[in-house]
Amino acid sequence: MKHEFYFVLRKIGEAVGSLAGTGGGRLRGVVRKFVVGVVLIALAGGQRARAADGSLATQAAPAPSAFDWTGFYAGGHAGNAWGNSNWTATSTAGPPFGAAGSLDLYQSFDAFRETGSVFEGLQAGYDYMLPGRVVLGAEGDVTFPAFQNLSGISIGGTSTFTSPTLGPESYSETVLASGTLRGRIGYAPGSWLFYATGGFAWTYDQLTLTQLASGATESPFLWRLGWAAGAGVEVPVAPHWTARFEYLFTDYGKNSVTFPAAGQRFDSDFSVQELRAGVDYQFDNGAAPAPMVTKAPAAPELDNVNFHGQTTWSWQGYPAFRSPYEGANSLPGGGEGREVGDATLFAGVRLWQGAEFWVNPEIDQGFGLADTHGVAGFPSAEAYKLGFAYPYARVQRAFVRQTIDLGGDSEKVDADINQFAGVETANRLVLTVGRFSIVDIFDTNKYANNPKVDFLNWSAVNAGTFDYAGDGWGYTYGAAAEWYEGRFTLRGGIFDLSQTPAGGISPLGAYNDPTFQQFQLVGEIEERHELWGQPGKLKITGYLERGRMGSYADAIALAEATGQPADINAVRTYTSRPGVSLNLEQQVNDTVGVFARAGWADGNLEPWDFTDIDRTVEAGVSINGKQWGRPDDTVGIAGIVNGISGVHEAFFNLGGLGILIGDGTLPHPGLEQIVETYYSYALSSSTRVTFDYQFIANPGYNLDRGPVNVFSARFHTQL
Repeated sequence: MKHEFYFVLRKIGEAVGSLAGTGGGRLRGVVRKFVVGVVLIALAGGQRARAADGSLATQAAPAPSAFDWTGFYAGGHAGNAWGNSNWTATSTAGPPFGAAGSLDLYQSFDAFRETGSVFEGLQAGYDYMLPGRVVLGAEGDVTFPAFQNLSGISIGGTSTFTSPTLGPESYSETVLASGTLRGRIGYAPGSWLFYATGGFAWTYDQLTLTQLASGATESPFLWRLGWAAGAGVEVPVAPHWTARFEYLFTDYGKNSVTFPAAGQRFDSDFSVQELRAGVDYQFDNGAAPAPMVTKAPAAPELDNVNFHGQTTWSWQGYPAFRSPYEGANSLPGGGEGREVGDATLFAGVRLWQGAEFWVNPEIDQGFGLADTHGVAGFPSAEAYKLGFAYPYARVQRAFVRQTIDLGGDSEKVDADINQFAGVETANRLVLTVGRFSIVDIFDTNKYANNPKVDFLNWSAVNAGTFDYAGDGWGYTYGAAAEWYEGRFTLRGGIFDLSQTPAGGISPLGAYNDPTFQQFQLVGEIEERHELWGQPGKLKITGYLERGRMGSYADAIALAEATGQPADINAVRTYTSRPGVSLNLEQQVNDTVGVFARAGWADGNLEPWDFTDIDRTVEAGVSINGKQWGRPDDTVGIAGIVNGISGVHEAFFNLGGLGILIGDGTLPHPGLEQIVETYYSYALSSSTRVTFDYQFIANPGYNLDRGPVNVFSARFHTQL
């Protein structure tokens, strides 16, 4: 049985890795209530697990004779969908007209854009096991598709046809969210649960009709109601945790939608099939799964499967400020407020000695201020370069990490996000390959590096000049090596840049390059020391990016010759751009730490993926609340000064657009100056509420605009 058990686990892991307006207000309310409910249940379960186990780590325990499935559970799922929709169109005005077609709802997965008919979601339910090991249960779930592709489709499709009065048209439908409320009945021989499921289903879709000649578009929303049925298998994999694999068929019947401007009505059915892999946290059962060996090992066995989770929600806004003119990438002067949120599962499995595989499926939602434009040191690193009003699914990280011990003192490591509990030696080699964020490894800082718990400003959590490769969410494909030896660490890596630089409103600047012709080399040296008996670190980070990027001098020359605004897209050639930064963290005592960064990048060429900063300096202090009786609270304050080169200023003055900024003109340039302060209030050891304030002088290096006062509130919990 043990061999089949781990074979199933491996296959489930492979499946997870591979799969890896007006009508919207009501839906978002339902979604938020569901997510908050799952978070509250998870918090209660996390506290119970902590009280029972003393830790949230998934440590192995003696195996029970049979698993008891009775109790509440909550978890997440991911998978792939396919299906079809048959439609007919008729006229509601004008001459009679009829057309018909079918939509293939399957969209192939694009690993470099994270698009396709993949999905992720959350579920919660209750099971009751009868004496004969028959299990009865009820479950509700909500599911979100991947970010829409360039055609505006996630799970859905498009048809084209010709109208006698309007000419060529396209009709499309895409899923924005879906969910079910189902019963479960199953049988549990030993620790396995085999079950059938069925019940009520809903989906919330957007339909679009476009007149191809004029570009006129109508996009109504549609609730579809129907039923779902399927079957699955579930098995415990760690204390409190079970893994499942499930097939689900959903049929929503036939619905009608009228497009008034086009004078057409569409009648269509809609059916979807799904393969899902997921995990559940069992609140009432902390029993361990069957062990890998039949005899007790000589030493305690390490955890082989690890799960953690987090959710973060933040709101950010500012009142009206002085703004005599605005451009395409300006922060609007009339004031604005925006929110973003995400929920992440951190799932890991040990592969072999020293090797780990981690996957981080995530559900994101929301926008940054001005759609993440207007300030070079943008005020929220929780925001994304691309956003969406409805939640959507992504796999932000999927990587293999190999650690090779090279000797030296040993140190115990606790289980944490993307980290197994264990023992590591002071001297070691760490290799990381796959999809992750470069700043997971490079330019880290104990006091200013995590926008979920400390500072929010982009140029506070990382050096503003560190133009690290990443898609519109900050993740990329690559490989990194870290060599720890004594008090030094050497790091190096090669990474995939975006398909084009993100400046100039480049349409492909938010997606990784599938050809790897645009790439970046990153190197770092770290020195660890003690100063007056207190630990500290000093890091020097350098990068060189290679790809087709524009020269500001060439863009200026072209603008002067044509009389048009400077266009960086028109002057891109294959070349290199370097940059370097310095990073210091120093503990002063057990309550106070200080940090500083400084950076330089080549200001003659456009930055690629991060932001429009050629020079930066930052310094700050972090204080925990031990002195006032709240040791888990933190207060932080930082000051940042960002600048750009003279030719970069001239480019913006001629109407050029950068990654984040571009006011249309820049007659009076100056340094962008930012002060940020926050107070993080600990509701518990794993849950925090933070209030943040930023004063931004000369946003976008423009002395004619600002200052801007930005206020933020953030909620974060981690299990």
